[in-house]
This record gives sequence, C-alpha cells and structure tokens, in this order.
Amino acid sequence: MGRAALRVAIVLQLCCAALAAGLAAASAQALEKLTLVTASGRHSFQVEVMRTPDERARGLMFRRFLPADRGMLFDFQRSEPVSMWMQNTYISLDMVFIRADGTVARVAERTEPLSTRTIPSGEPVLSVLEINGGIAEKIGLKPGDKVEHGLFGPR
Repeated sequence: MGRAALRVAIVLQLCCAALAAGLAAASAQALEKLTLVTASGRHSFQVEVMRTPDERARGLMFRRFLPADRGMLFDFQRSEPVSMWMQNTYISLDMVFIRADGTVARVAERTEPLSTRTIPSGEPVLSVLEINGGIAEKIGLKPGDKVEHGLFGPR
C-alpha cells in the first residue's frame, strides 16, 4: 500500500472511530432513569424516551438486542387509548401500558416478534414502556403497580 493510500486509510479509521464514539455518547445521553415499583421491590431501568411521532413510529424496529436493564418509553403527550404492534421488531417484548398518574393499566407479556397484530391499551394511557419479554413476570409487574419517571406527575 502506498503512502497516500495509507494516509487515506488512517483518516478513514479515525473518522469511523470518532463517529462511533459520537453515536455512543449521543445514545448514552438519551437514556433516562425509570423505576418499576412492584411487590418484589424497586427495579431500575435506563430508557430511551420516544416523544415525537417519527420516534414513536420507529420504536425498537430492526433491533436484535436490548440489554436486560434497558427499555423504551413512548410518550403520547396526552391520555388516550393506544394500540401497539411488533412489525419489524425482532425482540419479544413486554408492553406496559401506563396511566398519566404513573400506575400500570395493563401488561402485554412476551409479544410476538414481527407480528402486525395490534395490542390495545384497553383504556386511555399516557405512555407505553417496552422491556424485554419475560421481565414483567420475573419482577411480578401487574396492573396497579407504580412507574417512576419524570413523565408521570403534574404536566
């Protein structure tokens, strides 16, 4: 490899490393703390919060892994009946439908990956939390349990 090609390769490697570091920092900054309070105790998660229509539409689509202590919180801005689905989502999820006061309205456990079947909230909710399938059962999460996050409370 000539000197010019070597310089280009080094510059490209440095650019890729800087881009990867920037993306990692951006996603780390986007994480917010959320706590699920159940009969078995307090369970902390780091969540990405989807606040815009585009963010909510994309959700966890196309991802193939979600760490056990991570999740995604969908903020619908106002309480209303909502429906979710799993199109283009490869990970089985537990969907936690949350009222404006931070109480759990419904839990849809172990949703089917890649399904277009709609999963309704069953009542007006402000938000939906998606966590790895099976975690809700593991921590004993049920309707009426509390979700602690800045989204819930006075608006």
